[in-house]
Amino acid sequence: MSGLELLALISAVVLLGVTAMRWRSTSSGTEERVLCLLGVGGLLLYAFGVFAHLPNPEAVLENVASALGEWTYLFVGVLAFLETGAFVGLVAPGEAAVVVGGVVAGQGVIDIRLLIGIVWFAAFMGDSVSFYFGRRLGREFMVKHGARVKITEERLGQVERYMHEHGGKTILIGRFIGLVRALAPFIAGSSKMPYRRFMPYDIIGSGLWATFFCLLGYVFSNNIDAVAAVIVAIVYLIRRFRKPEERAKLVAWLDEQEEHPRRARLIKPMRGFFTRVALPVYRFFGPQLEFAWARLTPGN
Repeated sequence: MSGLELLALISAVVLLGVTAMRWRSTSSGTEERVLCLLGVGGLLLYAFGVFAHLPNPEAVLENVASALGEWTYLFVGVLAFLETGAFVGLVAPGEAAVVVGGVVAGQGVIDIRLLIGIVWFAAFMGDSVSFYFGRRLGREFMVKHGARVKITEERLGQVERYMHEHGGKTILIGRFIGLVRALAPFIAGSSKMPYRRFMPYDIIGSGLWATFFCLLGYVFSNNIDAVAAVIVAIVYLIRRFRKPEERAKLVAWLDEQEEHPRRARLIKPMRGFFTRVALPVYRFFGPQLEFAWARLTPGN
């Protein structure tokens, strides 16, 4: 057993003991217990060398890159267009194809800048085609034929209410939410939204979407361990600071740091940025972010 495997075994025993104590005290919820048990299981599998027989992720990525080659541009571009232009996003998430494109670019086979440009243009054109269909065919067409692509009256009404409440923000932020992304352009057209109002939001939204998921694959292909660590850290911070008492402790700690002249030089600009920029942006896009979060977490 290697040093890392021994460390994993010790960590599994410690985590199991902590889980057992919290389980008996009933201070942990079901979701936390399940995650802890999954963590214990993963550590034990690693400790006993089960993962050693799995294929090397970097070798798998290199094989994918060499198999697709420069055809990646066409493959990813077509799927990015079809996702909203033909409602493919309701049955097959287009982000997966875009991330794969970023992975191929990360292996040096294609140019990441050209890939982002192609995905951006294809996504915008797909949205525009869907908008045109909505304008020409109307809501009745979607109700009558939507079942073929898993569009029910309930799902359609859900996005319509969302569009009515938030308007252009739905086009922008909805790009990152599967159901909204697939239906919003069509509904914008069928609701008679002017194209000149739709277009700026969609250009920005599709550009952000293309850049984010292309770069996600690009970074992942070169920094698998770092990406995994960042994801774990983000999940931990979200789970911890969504509790009011933890946020209060953080505020108290920051207040204490501002009393030290040297530390205040760093803390004050950070708090100023959060108060004047980050917090207003969150409040503006809060409903959309909460909508997305509810669909990315267990139980919702």
